[in-house]
Amino acid sequence: MPYVLPALFDAGSRTQITLEASFTEDAFRPEIAMRDAPFEITAPDGRTTRLAAPALAGDRTIAQASLPSDGIYRLSSGQRAGRSGKMYRKGDDWVMVGEGAAPPTGVTLVDVRSMTLADSYVVRGRPGAKGAFTPRGKALEIRPLTDPTALSARDVARFEILYDGKPLVGRTVTMFREAGLYDGRKQVGQVTSDAAGTVVVTPPDPGRYLVLVRHRPATPNTSGGYASYTTTLALEVG
Repeated sequence: MPYVLPALFDAGSRTQITLEASFTEDAFRPEIAMRDAPFEITAPDGRTTRLAAPALAGDRTIAQASLPSDGIYRLSSGQRAGRSGKMYRKGDDWVMVGEGAAPPTGVTLVDVRSMTLADSYVVRGRPGAKGAFTPRGKALEIRPLTDPTALSARDVARFEILYDGKPLVGRTVTMFREAGLYDGRKQVGQVTSDAAGTVVVTPPDPGRYLVLVRHRPATPNTSGGYASYTTTLALEVG
């Protein structure tokens, strides 16, 4: 799963912030550097701009972002096209063919490309305008409905799951705990988006969390095949 992790979720009065990005099996434990991602920042007024070219550092990618004024910013990998593979239909779902594994006999295989997006939100000074929460209106998104920079343990956090700007119903959302690497409780739990595309989660204790959702649409919308979307949102809970 992809992630983008800022050095600080509350930047105080800082005007620059560093972020790392990687792919991982455990939340925030870098394994594979994120190459060829169009890193971007969305300002409190809703304007999105590309970040300067990042640097590769072994198992992670390092980027810098400017925070010129107070407010909440969205730091993002941007929508990244990854490797291609094969998948097949199983009931109402699409199933990926794993590396080195053979698909069931008789299934019809289609080409599929992995599409990933990793977001996080940071605040500098006073929160102010909420333009950074504006949906992109394309692909798979996790849109915060409560301020993700102001969460405390046992607070109720609400998110909207969107696909091409519309609520995505019945999608499984998983929240991972970074602390789970040490105490074994890696997942807070799984919830399903309701008829409005909304999910509600309650982080049980302070720490960093990664919210993840996947969607494999039934219609092709990438060149030459289908797309398998994975989107994450990094949070810090005080």
